[in-house]
Amino acid sequence: MAKRLILVLAVVLLQSCESNTVYSEYQNLNNGTWNVTDTLEFHFPEMDSTATYNMFINVRNDNGFAFSNLFLITEFSGPAGNTVKDTLEYEMAQPDGTWLGKGVGSIKESKLWFRENVVFPDSGVYHMKVSHAMRKNGQINGLQELKGITDVGVQIEKAQ
Repeated sequence: MAKRLILVLAVVLLQSCESNTVYSEYQNLNNGTWNVTDTLEFHFPEMDSTATYNMFINVRNDNGFAFSNLFLITEFSGPAGNTVKDTLEYEMAQPDGTWLGKGVGSIKESKLWFRENVVFPDSGVYHMKVSHAMRKNGQINGLQELKGITDVGVQIEKAQ
């Protein structure tokens, strides 16, 4: 009986560790500084056109990030050439300055929703570009260098 209980527990633990992630890639930013001219590009392999997916932008920041929000510009394009460009805003910290991301130490990782229930209908490679659109309050021109962002990634998971 004890062996059976251990076997069932092991199966449950292994299944709970299974991930729905089908694509994950990070790009490291030079010394935690994201230049406004540095557009990050991600290329996804051909996806199952019968499945639906959720897409995320993953951001790792350290204490050098001096803002509570993050503004991003994304450009998502399919093999057929159709492109959707968005300006997005993400909350990165609570009003008291506590980071919303997860992690131990000075690096926090935030998993930010990008798109929900996405279908990739066309066969071929899909592309996504990400750049920052940060500026200081009251200034017209954007920041040339955004400090405190160490890595940016894209993650695609099968929708449940």
